[in-house]
Parts: sequence; structure tokens; C-alpha cells
Amino acid sequence: MSYDFRHIHRSVVGLTVGLGFAVSVQAAEPLKTCFLYATPIGESGWAYQHELGRKELVAAMGDKITTKYVDNIHGGPDAERVIRNFVQEGCKLIFTPSFGFMEPTIKVARQAPNVIFMQGTGYKTAPNVGTYNARYYEGRYLEGVLAGKMSKKGVVGYVGAFPIPEVLQGINAFTLGLRSVNPQAQVKLIWVNSWYDPGKERDAANTLIKLGADILAYAPSGISIVTMAEAQGVYTLGYYSDMSKFGPKTNLTSLVHTWGTYYIKEVEEVLAGRWKSKKVLGGLREGMIKMAPLNSAVPADAREKMATDERAIIDGKLHPFAGPIYDQDGKERVAAGKIMTDDEINNMNFLVKGVDGSMPQK
Repeated sequence: MSYDFRHIHRSVVGLTVGLGFAVSVQAAEPLKTCFLYATPIGESGWAYQHELGRKELVAAMGDKITTKYVDNIHGGPDAERVIRNFVQEGCKLIFTPSFGFMEPTIKVARQAPNVIFMQGTGYKTAPNVGTYNARYYEGRYLEGVLAGKMSKKGVVGYVGAFPIPEVLQGINAFTLGLRSVNPQAQVKLIWVNSWYDPGKERDAANTLIKLGADILAYAPSGISIVTMAEAQGVYTLGYYSDMSKFGPKTNLTSLVHTWGTYYIKEVEEVLAGRWKSKKVLGGLREGMIKMAPLNSAVPADAREKMATDERAIIDGKLHPFAGPIYDQDGKERVAAGKIMTDDEINNMNFLVKGVDGSMPQK
């Protein structure tokens, strides 16, 4: 299910929540809304963008809600403990935006049927659990197009986090965008198996530069790749946040996650008694992601190509995963004239032709 978040009405005053199961909010009681983040909030990144969304929510909803967050909690028992604490503290709406929080969220939700949960990037739902995610791969494709226009060597480095579908989507869409401009270009891939490890991220980025990459993209949540590349004069393509302040000369653009409008929409539905379990998925058209302003180093022809392709994606005329698509072994994964379904994209488990790197062994 996708929302068009450009049309938000903020006149909701109803305070009885009807969900088909027993959930209610007293008329004089604000809706206690809680957030769990997997990493420190920091100055940029995944948790930082969700925290910006929470602050936007607070500003929009005023005294209709109260909020709380806990950051730097990994999955497993720690996440389950914090989610249970949220329930015990009276949280009626809990957002858990990390794939590693999916199982703990589902487990606690079974035992807290009167609490609403929205789980970010997971796929499991329940009567009181929905999911939300974005088509990040749309922005990754555009970053790949820009890399194809800007790389002089036709070799681009990519620091991967974990080989889960969301990360694979990003790598593959980036590569397809790159090769739509330069069919012979290659993406050299190194995995760090972490969402946040500055040392590993810098080491991987330095290795990729030594292997000939003249542009770097990445999946981890830190700033170290951008700051290191800025010091070495290597172009970067940012993720999560606008990274231009960390690489003013070399960060070409960033794929920015924007959550505030979504959080406002979800809270309004709860307050109005309209909330139902669902799977929310949005992209460039819905405003859940956006591209940061282009660096002054980007020439006019690259700007025009980026703008044209972005408009085509928004209008539904260009899909990053339209066939033909071949994997690293030359096997056809998507036939010409076909487009991968959301389900196929959400279960992606391969790397496309043009990626120089392999899937980590389990």
C-alpha cells in the first residue's frame, strides 16, 4: 500500500481508536508514541533521519501526543526488552524502524494486542502490526546515473553493509543506473557487515580507491567515507542524509530519507480511529525519499540527465528493475518487457551483471 503524502489534513480531533480489537485512548490523554533506533542518532544517517521525522511529528501534533525514543539498541533480546518497556510505560503507538527489530516487534505485539506497532523495513504483519519502507532503490538508480556521467575511469566503489534485500536492491539499482549511461562501467563491492563501523568503512573505502574507484557510494550509516573521500579529493554519493556539509567539494548529491510526513499521517489515522494493519511503501513520488541538491561540480548535461530520469521514475515511465536484467553469472533474472514485482524486489538475493564482488558466505 502506498500513500500520497502530499495531501495531509491536520484537523484530526477524534481520540477513540477503533481497530477491530480493543485499543482506546482517553479523551484527555495524549497518544504516547515511542520510537526505537538501532544506532546512535549522531549527525546524519538512518536513525538521524527518523529522529528528524519524530521532531516534525511533535511540531505538527502539539499536545495531542507525547513521544519518547531510545537509540543505539541492536536487535534480539535488547530490542525486545526496550519494546516491552515501551508497552509497560503506556506507549500506544510504537515505531521500530530497523529490519533487526522485526522479530522482537512481532513477539511483543502478540502479547500486547491493545498497542499498535509499525515496523520499519520488515515484512511480517499482524492485526496490530503494520510495516513501512521506501523505494530507496529509485534514488540509488539516479545516483548510479550520476556516477556514470561523472566517473572518468568507469570504476565506482561501493561499500556494502549486510547482504539483505534492501542493500542488494541499492547495489543493483545503482549498477543498473551506472550502466545505463556507461554500459562497460563496473561497481567494485566490499562488504563491512555492519551498519556503523567507521574504521571498517574507511578501510573499505581506501581499498576501493586503491582498486581504481574514482567515485564512492555506500550503505553504512556513518560519515567516515564522505569525510575521508573529501580529504582525498574523491567524489561520493551520499545516503540517508544530505552529506554535503561533510563533503562540500566532493559529495555530488545524496539520497535523503524523509519520514516526518509519514509519521504525521500514521498518527492522524490512529487518533481518528482509521488505523488498520498495512504495508506502506513509498518513493520519490510520495516524498519518502528525495535527492539532495547537486554539487556545483556536476556539469549541465549530467544535471539534465538526472532531472529527466527522476521525472520519468516519478511519472512511472522508468523503473530501475525493468528487464532485461542479468545476474553476475549471465542468468536472465528479468525478461525484456517485464518489471520485477514488489514481492520479487523485497526478496532480492542476487547481484547484477557489472558488480565486481560476491555475496558473503553464510
